[in-house]
Amino acid sequence: MGRMNTEHTAFFSLDSAGSYEPTEYARSAWSPTMLNGPSVVAAAARSLEREQGGGDFLPARLTVDLFAPVRFAPLEVSTEAVRAGRRIRVADARVIQEGQTVARATLVMLRLGEQPAGEVWTAPREVGFPRLLADESLASDAHHYFVGDPENPDRWSRDMGDHQNNRRKRVWNHPRNVVEGDRATPFQRAATLAESTSLATNWGTEGIGFINADVTVALSRLPRSEDLGLEADQHLSTNGVAVGTATLYDREGPFGTGTVVSVANGGQRIDFGE
Repeated sequence: MGRMNTEHTAFFSLDSAGSYEPTEYARSAWSPTMLNGPSVVAAAARSLEREQGGGDFLPARLTVDLFAPVRFAPLEVSTEAVRAGRRIRVADARVIQEGQTVARATLVMLRLGEQPAGEVWTAPREVGFPRLLADESLASDAHHYFVGDPENPDRWSRDMGDHQNNRRKRVWNHPRNVVEGDRATPFQRAATLAESTSLATNWGTEGIGFINADVTVALSRLPRSEDLGLEADQHLSTNGVAVGTATLYDREGPFGTGTVVSVANGGQRIDFGE
């Protein structure tokens, strides 16, 4: 793939103390005074990977609890090891603004090893991506965000209003860098993509009326392409509480899942049809 421009495509810059300073790409569609979910998840993923990851361990499961409004302001991420076992490692992180914890995360890392013998059933999954991105130089040189319909795989669009309906959603994305000048790692890109589970599963005929309480990304391997896809698997909701699940895939096939638990946002919604 071509060389990606790492400038002006990130959620944050770093100040001299290592705090995350948000850029306009981190601003929320819910409110201009808040940070969006992908940026918070990405910051937690980056800090956990850099400070607690490494070795022959796969970052297999990340859960980020988004239990308080995260303002459009600098944030810090503090991490600590919880367990350092032979096959399983666990680390926690706190996302902090002005001394208050506004989100927290847990990363479970599993040691890589040999695949057990035998065959196991797995759901068939056809990987699809916008034909425009067959041009590898375009795929690697620009952030892009496309939405498609799995029942009509040739119909992809960057116009969100084209897909404000009650059909199954598919997203193809080149996730942003977390920090300016610092190329996002495969794990960071997977974590950022997984937050779009909320978009793909909570978006209906009247827009999105649910806001995330958490997001979980579970990985069987790290993604191998720069741009990544996500396809909705299920939306369940009752009395203003929703659960959404999605499959994550790269150009080689599925590599993980995303899950979100969401709550109705007091009558507010993001309307792409306006």
